[in-house]
Amino acid sequence: MIGRLLPIIIFVLLGILLAAGLKIADQKSDLPSPLVGRQMPAFSLPLLGQEDVIVNSDDLLGEPILINFWASWCVTCRVEHPVIEELAASGALKIIGLNFRDETEDAQAWLRQFGNPYTMIIQDYSGRTSIDFGVYAAPESFLVDEKGTIVYKQLGALTPEAIEQEILPRIGKQGSMAR
Repeated sequence: MIGRLLPIIIFVLLGILLAAGLKIADQKSDLPSPLVGRQMPAFSLPLLGQEDVIVNSDDLLGEPILINFWASWCVTCRVEHPVIEELAASGALKIIGLNFRDETEDAQAWLRQFGNPYTMIIQDYSGRTSIDFGVYAAPESFLVDEKGTIVYKQLGALTPEAIEQEILPRIGKQGSMAR
């Protein structure tokens, strides 16, 4: 009798473990970032498709920016993309794309297909800068003030609610993203 019930018991236990894992993964946006309140990590990386044009982290100082880590292989980046486009169209904030662990040709094809809302796109081919920022998985976004201090981190896809409730108030802008 126990021999016949054992596979069912194991199946139920695995189902419970899966459900618990999904619940924990769903709450990943609640993970605090040790970088919030600190200077963004220093980096020196090329622009996407232009290895001879190097952007340093200091080049991004002077105004608030949103650094969005994305990749062509990232399914959630496709979901997030219309929100990034709407924010870019609003003119509320300069958005820097940081393409990581991606092939240049794949990233460029992705941008041709879905559009390019970024002011500039920096390429982190090795993923080293992504590690320095503590990126778990794409997409992730960092709101950086004019002095280079990280003031907010969004794990996972940006949503209109996150932009309205978290990002815009931190840069002194209220209201909707629409112009």
